[in-house]
Amino acid sequence: MTNCLGPFIPSLSGRPSTATLPDMKNVSPTYLKHHFLIAMPHMADPNFAQTLTYIVEHTANGAMGLVVNRPQELNLADILEQLRPDIDTPARCQGVPIYIGGPVQTDRGFVLHPTGPTFQATVDLDGVSLSTSQDVLFAIADGVGPAQSVITLGYAGWEAGQLEAELASNAWLTCPFDADILFNTASELRLDAAAAKLRVNLNLLTSQAGHA
Repeated sequence: MTNCLGPFIPSLSGRPSTATLPDMKNVSPTYLKHHFLIAMPHMADPNFAQTLTYIVEHTANGAMGLVVNRPQELNLADILEQLRPDIDTPARCQGVPIYIGGPVQTDRGFVLHPTGPTFQATVDLDGVSLSTSQDVLFAIADGVGPAQSVITLGYAGWEAGQLEAELASNAWLTCPFDADILFNTASELRLDAAAAKLRVNLNLLTSQAGHA
């Protein structure tokens, strides 16, 4: 777990990149940066079944996202014990969950939080920020970090055209980002809350392919 939070945004190939997220101003609006992906009930991939994914980046070269509703057994205290073993970890950190962000680079950490505080590696994503440096974890532990956050290990990546193909095969529904779902809704309710924004009840959909 040492250095699980690297000061970079990963490239879509899975290799580290020190570059910031690309300028999206001239990209077609069909790209889904800053949207949620809602897994349809027939999603067969166990990495994404019953998941809600926030899309960090989506261009002609591919897409990157973070699953935000799948907490794992690790908590913030577990990570801090590895990152700074000589400092006592506040008990409250045991109640801060760590989410499975996706199957790629599962030792890399990402923190989504409301825009405002910045850290060594922070990118503004239009109303929400993504920080990938260890100092954001230390700030949260010390009570001076963002009051709300979603911490993940790993991310989801799609090659060029892959996400578009999955959308065409009705594997996902999409909806605009909603900070209330991400930060003020219990993790087990986030998927249904996002679907409700589309007036969709996932429990009423069959396991067969529908229309995204």
